[in-house]
Amino acid sequence: MVRSPFAAALLASTIALPALAQTAPAPRDPGTAAKVRYDVSFPQVAHHRARITATWTGVPAGPLRVQMSRSSPGRYAIHEFAKNVYDVSATDGAGRPLKLTRSDPYGWSVAGHDGTVVVTYTLFADHGDGTYAQIDTTHAHLNMPATFLWAAGYDAQPIRVRFQSPDPTWKVATQLPESDTPGTYWAPNLQYFMDSPTELSNHMVREWQEGGKTYRLALHHDGSAADMDRFTEKAKRVVREQIRIFGAPAPYDFGPYTFIADYRPSVVGDGMEHRNSTIITSTQSLADAKDDQLGTLAHEFFHSWNVERIRPAELEPFDFTRANPTPSLWLAEGFTSYYGPLSIRRAGLASVDEYLDEMGPMLSGIVNNPARIAARINASPQEMSLRAPFVDAARSIDPVDPNIFVSYYPYGAIIGMALDLELRQRFAGKSLDDFMRTLWTRHGKGEKPYTPADLRAALAETTGDQGFANAFFARSIDGSALPDFSPLLAQAGLVLRPAAPTRGWIGRTAASDEAEGVTLTFPPAQNSPLFTAGLDRGDVIVALGGQAIANAAAWNAAVGALKPGTPTELRYRRFGSELTATLTPAADPTLEIVRGETVGQAPTAQQKAFRRNWLGAE
Repeated sequence: MVRSPFAAALLASTIALPALAQTAPAPRDPGTAAKVRYDVSFPQVAHHRARITATWTGVPAGPLRVQMSRSSPGRYAIHEFAKNVYDVSATDGAGRPLKLTRSDPYGWSVAGHDGTVVVTYTLFADHGDGTYAQIDTTHAHLNMPATFLWAAGYDAQPIRVRFQSPDPTWKVATQLPESDTPGTYWAPNLQYFMDSPTELSNHMVREWQEGGKTYRLALHHDGSAADMDRFTEKAKRVVREQIRIFGAPAPYDFGPYTFIADYRPSVVGDGMEHRNSTIITSTQSLADAKDDQLGTLAHEFFHSWNVERIRPAELEPFDFTRANPTPSLWLAEGFTSYYGPLSIRRAGLASVDEYLDEMGPMLSGIVNNPARIAARINASPQEMSLRAPFVDAARSIDPVDPNIFVSYYPYGAIIGMALDLELRQRFAGKSLDDFMRTLWTRHGKGEKPYTPADLRAALAETTGDQGFANAFFARSIDGSALPDFSPLLAQAGLVLRPAAPTRGWIGRTAASDEAEGVTLTFPPAQNSPLFTAGLDRGDVIVALGGQAIANAAAWNAAVGALKPGTPTELRYRRFGSELTATLTPAADPTLEIVRGETVGQAPTAQQKAFRRNWLGAE
């Protein structure tokens, strides 16, 4: 997540420069005086290639270090963008060739210049998501850290970038302000530039006003204008509802907020927040997905307050050379995951049942998560947040123990739900909305990054009860305990119950067909009967309860017939040897949340009012 380029510290490699004054005027287009300029062309789009020329002027005497990033705003893991940069050459201001010295995999050193360094390189890009870049005959989808070399020492310098489109129908969608020169855009500094994804394509654009601000939806898709209009109307309602939560839009730096969306089969599904924009990708069309992309849009837009301006101190300033961890992703990402579906429900775009169908499995997954309930594992939300560099689209070869991590996305969402319901229960007129507004006032408006201690203080301020804040953090943030959700949900006339109490459960049962039997494709959860019986990923199931298992269909049928508490024999093959284990299924622990009306419990007037205040009118 990237901080304000105006009110916060600027990056100087890994060292922060002094902060700009809060009252400093907004930067202006530097024009041709910009000391950092990029020129981007696409001579071979069919082969996913761009040719980029970067120019630095006013370079001090001595070598200039130029490099690719290893991390990207909104991501927490390392990403090796330099691997797709090649055919690199350099000249000075007079066009004389300069020697490039590469001493590490991430960049080059350029010496012997005349105060100007011009570096030209080829970029290969074919992974369209919220982090990487993709170039093909339909578009150029550019996330900046994956696209642009940058120079140490130029972090605070304004930047100009010119895009030479290979197709006259392509337009540019970006949060970068446009200059007076066609096809040219600018940024006040490296931090803002790197936080500004850009899409060049023949996309559709819709624009509207809400809360005194302009919103743009730029959609590159294969659907119709009617699809675009329908989805835009839904986006408008989500934007309006989230503005209501905070009381006002976030103060966008250059006027509009831009939703950049690629909904095409060639991309990879993702969503990534940025300061004045978001970039969203989906392999499905709006029609095929029934506008389900709205969930990602709602999540990413909420980030324009929570993370982009209400920011963890550990992400300030963002360091492009390493992973950027913080212990507060349970709030930054988790609470955002809570408010995404909640804002869709409150906007009237999902029924109460549809909302519960989304939150019920999320709650069940966290309550029953083997890492959270294992006494030997520190599974606090803060600890899980700090594991982000290992899981947030991180790439590794060796397998990871599946029993040691709880995703901070659903974990934080369920903590958010718990806190919301507890606030409504204990403090008249208070809710999680009030807590978010407190954070906005204390940390968002003035862009003062927060620490975990600041979050505790904000909860105490919201409730007027330091003891409650201390107890909540000790239980569910420093620790991994959750409250009893049944009475909390009962306030809204909702029932938390086992989804299938008579069904036998043995844990993760995903398996692939083999010549003789099926192979378990996932390691068993440590709180499951499969784990207790000694099974592991890669074991080949031969028979269950005396019945031969020839394929995945037979395995699923045999598992479906199991009864809780009834032992059965399991035969399996491991490393060429056939083994036998006794498997005792448990009652399925899966939980669901349903309206009381569906189980014959008529809600009281008080419960109806609580539900309406929480989830909106039905």
